Amino acid sequence: MTDGSTRSSLAEVRNPVLGLPAGRKLALLPVEARAALRELLLEIRADARVRAEKCWRTHKAPMAVYWKCIAVFAGHIARVCR
Repeated sequence: MTDGSTRSSLAEVRNPVLGLPAGRKLALLPVEARAALRELLLEIRADARVRAEKCWRTHKAPMAVYWKCIAVFAGHIARVCR
């Protein structure tokens, strides 16, 4: 039995997109394509975070969670595109 630190240090645990077949295909894209995709995803992440915060402040928790999930997922994909 492990203390859990080994599992949490695995890249696929920290970024579940790496465990997806399509996520691994991102690394095969040309550098320019990955850079453009990463830039767009970071913009989506920033916008989604703003929307999540606005929804939270206006007591729309389900929509806040929705936008927060989009922000997290966009960030995970952007990191794969580095």
